[in-house]
Amino acid sequence: MSATHPPSPPGPANSPAPQVSSPAPGGSINDAIDALDGRLIRLLAEEPRIGVLECSRRLQVARGTVQARLDRLQAKGVIGGFGPEVDPAALGYPVTAFATLEISQGQGADVRAHLASVPEVLELHTITGAGDMMVRIVARSNADLQRVIDRVVGFDGIVRSSTAIALENPVPYRILPLVDQAAAE
Repeated sequence: MSATHPPSPPGPANSPAPQVSSPAPGGSINDAIDALDGRLIRLLAEEPRIGVLECSRRLQVARGTVQARLDRLQAKGVIGGFGPEVDPAALGYPVTAFATLEISQGQGADVRAHLASVPEVLELHTITGAGDMMVRIVARSNADLQRVIDRVVGFDGIVRSSTAIALENPVPYRILPLVDQAAAE
């Protein structure tokens, strides 16, 4: 890989937020990453278009070391992608809401497939508590949010829903503080 190209992405450009895999059997979460991995992740987060050669120069390690670390971090699921961060509001979807869904027993797979077909559904989590699933959805306006909610809940497997509109996002999705903590352990 040359210095002018970023590491090749493992999946679609707008892939979901990276998830950290569980440690290998017998390992502990403390060995998920070390200080060099943490510095590499921070550098890539701050400058996602940087190449492997430039990473090695700035981190003062061999190019092969950086590439091996990237390959290992991707294989372990620590790094899930190198795609751009896209702001839904800048795309014309400034309203964000969270819907808690109760689903019919045995309908999980069908509901997941239905929700995956709705472009305004950005995330889906199965949860404990009062509901079974929580979805983050976006809309063009409050009035458009009703259309999105109708589409989300207009499926036989969804029994009940409760929606909350997000007013502000004072701590946007972030991972670097957690990377720093994991690298220091």
